Amino acid sequence: MTGSGKEMSSFAFEQTSIKHLIQIMPFCAPDSRGSFSKTFERSIFASHGIDLLPWEELRSCSRKGVLRGLHFQRNYSQDKLVHVLHGAVYDVAVDLREGSDTFGKWEGFYLTAENHQMIYIPKGFAHGFLALEDDTLFSYLCGDRYDPESDGGIRWDDPQLAVRWPLERVEQLVLSDKDAGLPFLSEFVDRYGALSRDGSR
Repeated sequence: MTGSGKEMSSFAFEQTSIKHLIQIMPFCAPDSRGSFSKTFERSIFASHGIDLLPWEELRSCSRKGVLRGLHFQRNYSQDKLVHVLHGAVYDVAVDLREGSDTFGKWEGFYLTAENHQMIYIPKGFAHGFLALEDDTLFSYLCGDRYDPESDGGIRWDDPQLAVRWPLERVEQLVLSDKDAGLPFLSEFVDRYGALSRDGSR
């Protein structure tokens, strides 16, 4: 084990322009052998206003150009702590929370295995990413169960959202049939209005 207890608690939390969407630099100690890192401790996160109770951890592996998203769950909404274990992504979170002053606003982040950056995404957000390298391994630590019956999403290229994906960094965009057929934001609003902040609707 590398470092003292004080060093091990050294995280940096940065509020983004969307309330409760947090960019996090975890503890990481490189040395001649490689590195040692710590990505989550419940008490440290709680002291910064993040009450994440992990339910499951998911991982995806994507080749360069794969775009996954923009996904959410209407019930059992999953707040997430996301980061890249290998490779690089452009990660996007969209605020769909009922009553939010920033409803429909998005933020994007470059997450790589080298920069160690993590994002905490609250309940009530849509999420997706574009893989910028082959064999990109992406981790999601989720605060609730997967619920296929309320699984949903919004089109990655929705003109109302106008997400500025760095498509110039990939040679070919790869989408699943499901993601290519997701509804637009206006369709989501007409049908559901918004997502609840506590994960139930």
